[in-house]
Amino acid sequence: MGAERRAYSTVVANVNRIANLARAIGLGPGDNAAIVAPNCMEYLEIAAGVSDVGAALATPNPRLTAPELADILNDAKARVLFVHPDCEDSIARDRLETVERIVWLGAEYEALKAQASDRFEPPPVEEWATFSIPYTSGTTGRPKGVMLSHRSRTLGFLAYAAEYGIYSPEDHFLAISPMCHGAGFAYAFAAIFLGGTAQIMSRFDPEAVLRAIHGGEVTGLFTVPTHYHGIFGLEPKLIERLRGNRLRGIVANAAPLSQSAKARIVEYFGDGLLHETYGSTEAGVVTNLRPPDQLRKVKCVGLPFVGNSVRLLDDDGREVDPGEVGELFSSSPYLFNGYWGKAEQTQETLRDGFVSVGDMAVRDEEGFIYIVDRKKDMVITGGMNVYPREIETVLDGHPAVRESAVIGAEDPRWGEQLVAYLIFADGQTASAEDLLAFCRDRLAPYKLPKTFTSIAALPRNANGKVLKTALRDLHAEKAPTT
Repeated sequence: MGAERRAYSTVVANVNRIANLARAIGLGPGDNAAIVAPNCMEYLEIAAGVSDVGAALATPNPRLTAPELADILNDAKARVLFVHPDCEDSIARDRLETVERIVWLGAEYEALKAQASDRFEPPPVEEWATFSIPYTSGTTGRPKGVMLSHRSRTLGFLAYAAEYGIYSPEDHFLAISPMCHGAGFAYAFAAIFLGGTAQIMSRFDPEAVLRAIHGGEVTGLFTVPTHYHGIFGLEPKLIERLRGNRLRGIVANAAPLSQSAKARIVEYFGDGLLHETYGSTEAGVVTNLRPPDQLRKVKCVGLPFVGNSVRLLDDDGREVDPGEVGELFSSSPYLFNGYWGKAEQTQETLRDGFVSVGDMAVRDEEGFIYIVDRKKDMVITGGMNVYPREIETVLDGHPAVRESAVIGAEDPRWGEQLVAYLIFADGQTASAEDLLAFCRDRLAPYKLPKTFTSIAALPRNANGKVLKTALRDLHAEKAPTT
């Protein structure tokens, strides 16, 4: 596992070289490029350099299969593709419809960068122009590109600095979350944008993370709940030996932290550090449960983040009273520009300048917000967003399967695990091993169900819609107790 750190001045020189490189290979305003890579410092250089010439960078997950990646790259109309050598097997060249040039990170990338000037005069770039296009699965299972503007990213980074107190030229940020995702990228990029130091870990190693924090340089980091399972799962004597840090703030996101996990984090790393945020790629950070309230408010996502307005609306668009459940809408300077190439789905997400990703929430008398359900059945496993419909489409393509339904079930390590219920075709059957192999050829590893259960009939409502709440109850009844 590697860890990289680079000073602000060095990054600026490299960004200028990448901007000149991007211009030399034909990228300009209105063009899209893409990067397929694990966490690395080149990720930040390329994102900044490509955006400096007015092009946008798509950031698909490098863990996707070759067909999945090709679909996204084609959808993004990426003209130039930057690829890490570790991801070579995931690039299906014969499937790429718009890519004109592939630049391989490593020797080729460094040689091209060395040939480029470190002086760059950027063209005018409109503040609303698209900066990056992270991809998120939609309710239909088809990935959607989320267009994030220069304006939303810039104002978001400034808000991070104001809210968390971990972004300044004196700060040292430890980036351990995948930068292909909106939050993992934003929290790492903000450190460089605001003149600080970013230390990038290519993959999550709990002991290496704890040693880096204990070393005394790290002042801030962004985490997901799975990280703490790994850290606190280390040998107890090692955990105690590495106690102590110079942290000024910890941000947690992607899935809810359990109250016991919060208590452990506060006890081990220190009081006054933990911020648990709620948000989405489309809306940015929406709420923040600040350090003084971490142990006071249970299963709470906090108050609106700086610059945010939040509404909880019923089906008629009326604001609900405290204690009543409503769909959460937010408006802020951090909102996305829309879904790439999907105007109709963009409009479905917006209401009077407010955006919703389908989460249902309740507000208490003090104004604190609690997420109570997900309207769109999304599952968050290991910090990754997974939509069951995509998996169901794959399973339904198995010759022995007539129909399937996939749900998320509580998992102590990953937050949630994927559970598949199947109705087999008459006279047909398939083993769990066969079904898993079938899925493995078509889905990224984190999208694979953990269990497969045959069921005579799927529970449905009067309109024929599968009742996934009933399936969750069924799974809970059969799950072993501990």
